[in-house]
Amino acid sequence: MSLPHRRFWPKGVPCALRVPQVPLTHYLEVAAQRDPDKPAVIFCGAVLTYAQLRGRVEALAGYLRHRLGVQRGDRVLLLSQNCPQFVAAYYAVLRAGAVVVPVNAMSTLGEVRYFVEDSGARVAIVAQELLPQVQPLLHPGQAEGLTAVLVHAYSEGLPPQAAQDEVPDVVREPLHPLHSPGLQALEDAIACGLPPPAEHPGVDDLCVLPYTSGTTGHPKGCRHTHATVLASNLASQVWRGLHVDSVVLAVAPLFHMLGMQAGMNVPLTLGATVVMMPRWQASTAARLIERHRVTAWAAPPSMLVDFFAHPEAQQRDISSLSVLSGGGAPMPEAVAALLQKEFGMAYNEAYGLSETASFLHANPPARGKRQCLGIPTQGVDSRIVDPVTLEELPAGEVGELVTSGKQVMLGYWRNPEADRAAFFERDGQRFFRTGDLASVDEEGYFFMRDRLKRMINASGYKVWPAEIESWMYEHPAIHEACVIAVDDPQRGETVKALIVLKPGQAGQVTEQSIIDWSRERMAVYKAPRQVQFLEHLPKSGTGKILWRQLQEAQRQIPTPV
Repeated sequence: MSLPHRRFWPKGVPCALRVPQVPLTHYLEVAAQRDPDKPAVIFCGAVLTYAQLRGRVEALAGYLRHRLGVQRGDRVLLLSQNCPQFVAAYYAVLRAGAVVVPVNAMSTLGEVRYFVEDSGARVAIVAQELLPQVQPLLHPGQAEGLTAVLVHAYSEGLPPQAAQDEVPDVVREPLHPLHSPGLQALEDAIACGLPPPAEHPGVDDLCVLPYTSGTTGHPKGCRHTHATVLASNLASQVWRGLHVDSVVLAVAPLFHMLGMQAGMNVPLTLGATVVMMPRWQASTAARLIERHRVTAWAAPPSMLVDFFAHPEAQQRDISSLSVLSGGGAPMPEAVAALLQKEFGMAYNEAYGLSETASFLHANPPARGKRQCLGIPTQGVDSRIVDPVTLEELPAGEVGELVTSGKQVMLGYWRNPEADRAAFFERDGQRFFRTGDLASVDEEGYFFMRDRLKRMINASGYKVWPAEIESWMYEHPAIHEACVIAVDDPQRGETVKALIVLKPGQAGQVTEQSIIDWSRERMAVYKAPRQVQFLEHLPKSGTGKILWRQLQEAQRQIPTPV
């Protein structure tokens, strides 16, 4: 096939990708041996060195194996906001040979129940403010549900002099007493000092099982190995010129692939330093960048828009920043121009999915194009095909973006039907169907044009209408529901539900009551922010709701702010 983008390939970056035959945990051990006293994670004034991190990881891995019976290949649920405990727990699960199931901290009890049941996880590691979403699933000694939950408080390990303006109330909260059977303190488990398993995970062992929603209404687990995660990880650090002395700001949630890779796995693989924030606050980010001389930051455009509009970004010395990258949504032209003019920085737009462990496409740092998915990175073969025939289309034509590369997942967790729909063979390679409609220009750069599937992009989070609709139909007053995207000045897109009520329900429920009901049952970014009652929903001759017609009609109506 033609590869016109090779003319603009970054100098010094190899075209092929070699994935070392070691697991992710190997890099932590090497960094701890090479530079034990170097800060691995800086969090709210607390410094965790590489030697300390390795010690915590090994002790927790020993506890998981010897006390909780976690065996190789078992799944362990991880539910927490950004903190050093998340990092230690993640790598401890891997060191025990098990598989991390990262769960969005905004998930509801019903959503967490699904993740537990579908993954088969029996052990969970949870931040204490999120315990209500997990504890009802704890059934020690029973065949179903969780048998043990390790609980941590963000305050554990924080120095007394931690700057108060950088520490949210939830982080200052001490660990509450744990009286229920099956609940154990994470710090107590680490304090046992049990040795880790003698064997290490293999590079082809499952490593992480992130869940991504889809058109069926149920989230699907993406089966990633140490090799697929490392392929994305290593390609990203080489492409962007990151190194052992990089200082990385970690703000994007670690349970999401962007944060997990760019804010944790990439810097730890390098032996670099992570400056971690528990949650987003523009003023604190500016102070941390200045104080710690942060050099690299991966964030969605909406976060950077908020940051550079804040007065602190104008007042602080942020000249150390050399790499700004991310994806999930296009960077607005006006903001990109401002970055270049006022700060002398370019935003390196990239493209990836949970199914590709994040990094897949990126713009060449020296020759990027705005609002562009970039070009296929090291060892990646991406093409534009006809969504029906799967035949490759010429440059300029819109079709489905399909891709093949070492970072592509093995497949979905226990879902062969989804695998058959998502993969196909071509030219001796296995291609993944992204569901994104794109085109490629004459220079080989890819541009997003539309979506083949009904996906809503809310502040970088993928929301699938079918999943939301399945929840909506549980409301006793709802007869029919169609979930669509509407434009939102802050989030890019937001969720709107068009609803037909059952007979006799008009006047009995309000739009706001539907919104409130939804927020009790699903993560806040998924729950509809707008609801509109209709007398009927348009349907095709076969009875299918014409969602695209409704979507296009709503795009023509000004969205209330």
